Amino acid sequence: MSTTEPAPPADAAPASPGADRTWFVVPLFNEGEVVGDVIRDLRSRYPLVVCVDDGSHDDSARIAEEAGALVVRHPYNMGQGAALKTGIDYALRDPEMAQIVTFDSDGQHQVEDAAQMIAKREAEGVDIVLGSRFLDSRTKPGLLKRIVLRGAVWYTNLTTGVKLTDAHNGLRVIGREACERMAIEQNRMAHASEIVEEIGRHKFTVAEHPVHILYTDYSRSKGQSVLNSVNIVIDMFFR
Repeated sequence: MSTTEPAPPADAAPASPGADRTWFVVPLFNEGEVVGDVIRDLRSRYPLVVCVDDGSHDDSARIAEEAGALVVRHPYNMGQGAALKTGIDYALRDPEMAQIVTFDSDGQHQVEDAAQMIAKREAEGVDIVLGSRFLDSRTKPGLLKRIVLRGAVWYTNLTTGVKLTDAHNGLRVIGREACERMAIEQNRMAHASEIVEEIGRHKFTVAEHPVHILYTDYSRSKGQSVLNSVNIVIDMFFR
């Protein structure tokens, strides 16, 4: 595993909630086409971004680096859960870190949603704020994905005792203490259910916040929506 230092954060807007104490953890795998714009947009408001390149075969890591992210490289593809764990462990090295945000590298997450979630966590004093696609009508998943996500919510609520409206949303704000105590051992997509299980096990306080997940032509061209639905079903079956 290797790291490079980020560019100076002079372009970040200090008015953004928690900008000086929030690390964004961005897993990265073969997103060279879009990751530069994602990182530049993110760093226009939040300077502390660690991008975990999970064995990409393209120039994703270089592009993320040039856009101003600190880049940590996995020597081979280990999965999104492993990338999140690496990024969280890196952020914990900063003694001033109050919270991390898990943020996708493919352009589906919105910086403004993350900012509102950070403000909500700090105002309400909860351990974790989770994004939800189902608290408003902005997100437009396909029929198959909607059915699978609703099934995942029902299953997760039943098995973890944590009542959520969206159990597999990758936009999360996690406070420092929760980061220190939470165990993420599932390397691949099962980490999403594992995080909810950890919330229930540790009795972390949690709030949800409406977010807009943008299913773009780019993400659809990669088959991510359908693939993620399949991954969620497999995750539920084996767990």
